[in-house]
Amino acid sequence: MKESTMGTAHARRGNTRQRIQDVALDLFAQQGYEKTSLREIAERLEVTKAALYYHFKTKEDIVISLFEDLARPCDELIEWAADRPRTLETKKEIVRRYSEALRDAAPLFRFMQENQATVRDLSIGESFKARMLSMVGLLKEPDAELTDQARCVTALVSLHAGMFAMQNVEGDPEEKRKAILEVALELVTAANPPAAS
Repeated sequence: MKESTMGTAHARRGNTRQRIQDVALDLFAQQGYEKTSLREIAERLEVTKAALYYHFKTKEDIVISLFEDLARPCDELIEWAADRPRTLETKKEIVRRYSEALRDAAPLFRFMQENQATVRDLSIGESFKARMLSMVGLLKEPDAELTDQARCVTALVSLHAGMFAMQNVEGDPEEKRKAILEVALELVTAANPPAAS
């Protein structure tokens, strides 16, 4: 199943830069970030190291590019949400759109889960944290009780970690994503009860 997913990703993505990202992420998941070399990535791609260097000089450059690709839809979502009313429906739409943005990023979040020390050491850790704080701010009310703030944080964490945590659960990946989304929506709904009249 994993190979067909990767094959689809390669066919869909097509260009060399994205093929390098896919192969590197696959090797990082199999062997770990520290144990994977640029030479191995080049060999798996059947290209020379010089061809790989044309796109990326280091493994860190590859990981940073993956995060930048994920950051773009996140930044667009944050910008979109900033101009919307702070209604429950808007907050639920933020969660839905974020779940969609994460759909193709599941391997990246698996990498993050399995290489937390590396992610902390790379320059991307702080910018990712800042985006997540912005997202939480869009989901919770400024004066929200601590429990409701926890619900909003947990909604986002469930979207991030859910696919990783459920990888050994039987079922179609898309159905599992929808189940995780449903839980996240329930948390955001519980954190934003209708105002008393």
